[in-house]
Amino acid sequence: MSHISDAIRKLREELPSGVTLVAVSKFHPVEAVIEAYGAGQRVFGESRPQELYSKIQALQSMQEDFSDVEWHFIGHLQTNKLKLVLPYVSMVESVDSLHLLSAIEHWGAANGKDVQVLLEYHIASEDTKQGFSREEILTLLTGDAATGHFPHVRIRGLMGMATFTDDESVVRNDFARLMSLYEEIVALKESGIYKDVLKDFDTRSFGMTHDYRIAVEMGADMVRIGTLIFGERVYF
Repeated sequence: MSHISDAIRKLREELPSGVTLVAVSKFHPVEAVIEAYGAGQRVFGESRPQELYSKIQALQSMQEDFSDVEWHFIGHLQTNKLKLVLPYVSMVESVDSLHLLSAIEHWGAANGKDVQVLLEYHIASEDTKQGFSREEILTLLTGDAATGHFPHVRIRGLMGMATFTDDESVVRNDFARLMSLYEEIVALKESGIYKDVLKDFDTRSFGMTHDYRIAVEMGADMVRIGTLIFGERVYF
């Protein structure tokens, strides 16, 4: 059994049944995706529009049917790259600005498609990471989103990345902030005040190769794992 197949098997045995594994295939060739597919993996994460598009085209050119692959976009998405991403993905996990959310709504309206998204919450200490603040997310959900500005966007939940550190207490504090905001939003949903915009709100995507066990323990129902499955990045 290959490293990829073995890693996927072990993860499937370890992760609780309610946790979705997103195999982060960015910076790895399409052959690695095919190998993971053969091991039963169906959800993959990509962060570069052109790389995502080229892998989809490669899979579509093959005789084998890969139509049950589910793609998630997990990187910073520029609005001029939407046409390479939105027709093909089942979810954009990394909506990090009102500008991007508005562009996705415009694309959805023009193409007659609803787009599932997660709002990226900036929980890490690094300024280089993208994302909304807590206040920005609450303002969005109780303001523009609640008043129907985004009818072609289905806001499914929150995504976040913890500070990259070996200090477990820092990681736990970061994840705790995400869970606290998630629970606050769920309380708004259950109150019925914002039931329309929050009707699909049910997803917490956090945790990667180095911290996914902590994430699952703290309530993540979607984890994004790349290096553990595919090894170190391969640039091509």
